[in-house]
Amino acid sequence: MAETIITARVDRSIARGIDFFSKLRKEDRSATTRKLLAKSLEEEKLAYALERYQRREITLGKAAELLGKDLREMMVIASGRGIPFQFSLKSLREDFQAAQKSK
Repeated sequence: MAETIITARVDRSIARGIDFFSKLRKEDRSATTRKLLAKSLEEEKLAYALERYQRREITLGKAAELLGKDLREMMVIASGRGIPFQFSLKSLREDFQAAQKSK
């Protein structure tokens, strides 16, 4: 994986939080920052995909595809967040095709 250096200024409270988890995990500040940033990015991508699904802009299968997850996993995630399933015949076909691709 190619790496890129990103420099960011953060509030002291965020820096203290990073330091806290660095010490807790016994790792350097950079490793902790990378992990926290990756986790936050995944959460944002999930929120984005589920929001588009709720607005009926994409199917649940497409949301799964955007996130690199399988349809079954997305169904569990959506259900766990109280998001009702929205299946029309068209979206059912699209989700079935997405599930076939992920095999």
